[in-house]
Parts: sequence; C-alpha cells; structure tokens
Amino acid sequence: MVKNIFHFQGLISFFDEVGKVARFASRFFKEFLKPPYEFRELLKQCYTIGYQSLFLIGLTGFIMGLVFDLQTRPTMIEFGAESYMPAMISISVVREIGPVITALMCAGKIGSSIGAELGSMKVTEQIDAMEVSGTNPFKYLVVTRIMAATLMLPILVIMADVIGLFGSYLVESLKGGVTLQLFYNKVMNNLSFGDMVPSFIKSYFFGFAIGLIGCYKGYNSDKGTAGVGAAANVAVVIASMLVFVIDLIAVLISDIFYEL
Repeated sequence: MVKNIFHFQGLISFFDEVGKVARFASRFFKEFLKPPYEFRELLKQCYTIGYQSLFLIGLTGFIMGLVFDLQTRPTMIEFGAESYMPAMISISVVREIGPVITALMCAGKIGSSIGAELGSMKVTEQIDAMEVSGTNPFKYLVVTRIMAATLMLPILVIMADVIGLFGSYLVESLKGGVTLQLFYNKVMNNLSFGDMVPSFIKSYFFGFAIGLIGCYKGYNSDKGTAGVGAAANVAVVIASMLVFVIDLIAVLISDIFYEL
C-alpha cells in the first residue's frame, strides 16, 4: 500500500514537471514572437554555444570516425565486403551516429553551462535586478540561449559528420589504400537526401531540447550553491534522455515515410 502511494506520488511529480516545462516552452514561443529582439545577445550566445564548442565536437567526430572504422573493418573483411566500408560508414555517421553523439556532447557542455549560469544568476538575484530595471530577463536570457542552441546544433552536427568521415578516410587510406577521390565518390554515391534531411531536421529539435531544459532548470533553480549544482546536473541528465526520445520518434517517423 505504501509502495503504491509512493509510485502515485512519483507519477504526479513527473507529470507536474512535464506541465511546467510545457508552460515554460509556451512562454518561450510567446516571447520569441514579440519585439524587441535581442539580436546582439543572440549573436553572442551563438558564438559561445557554436564556435566555442567546435573544437570539442570536431575532436569527438574525428575519434568517432576512426574508432567506428577500426572496429567495423575486421568484420567486413571477414565477409569479403571491405569495398562497402565507405558507404556503410557514411550512412551510419550521417543518419544516426553523428547527430546523436554530437547532441549528447552538447547536452553535457551546453546544457550544464546554461543551467549553471542561469542558476548562479538566480541565486545572486541578478534576474530579479533585471526585472526591477525594466529589462525582460526571460527574453534576454532564455529566448536568446534556446534560439542559439537550436540554430548552432545542426551546424555542429554537419561539422562532426564531415570530420568523422575524414577520420574514417584516414583509416581506409592507411589500411586499404583508398584514395581521397575514391572515398569521396563512394560516400556521395551512397548518400541520398533521405539520409541527410531527417538527420538535419532532428538536429534542430535536439538543440531546442538542450537549450530549453538547460534554461528551465537554471531559471527555476533552488537557492544556494547546491541548487546551482543540481540545476546543471539535472539539465544534463534530462537533456540527454530527451535526445534519445527525440531520436526514437524521428526514426519511427522516417520509417513510416520510407514505407510510403
């Protein structure tokens, strides 16, 4: 009986949190459409979220391409399908591995930094001071960060895909003697818009989810340093889970369109 009560309370807390996030998202869309627009802050956040994450994403993509090729190559050789390596690697990286790994890295870096930054501003009452001074803190702090994450993540995904394929090419060049021109031709001959467009579109949803959760947790963090740490930590966990949920939904929708 007591266990059932705890389960019921857990469900109530879960749906209550979902409702708060949905209300937070609806406020974002309402504030996003209303002027004035904080273009300067948006550009600053695009630089912070996009450019300053480029090295991490590029290094992750490069290692991802190397490791994936090195792990897959012996099995393909065993089945006599070594020549299909560029095609298989390119489809796997572009359709699934590149977007998901990039989104998870961004959830860790961007989600935690946004949650910690807004949480510390909440604790030090900087957000309250902005409201008193007549500035709309939600538009200045939240809208710009969510928009920057939404716009920058697809660009980071493209960079990770390209660098990951280059890492795969290095392995193919060293172990299989494949030239850059041959690798490029095999990749382009096997990739289609049906592979690239869905992964590009779902990257926008990844970025929106990461920015939304990071801002929500930071903007509504508890008082004290423990609240800031909890906001950053929970933002990473929830954003990472949402990446997998969105990816699952995107794959199911893509399969429906392929069957049609």
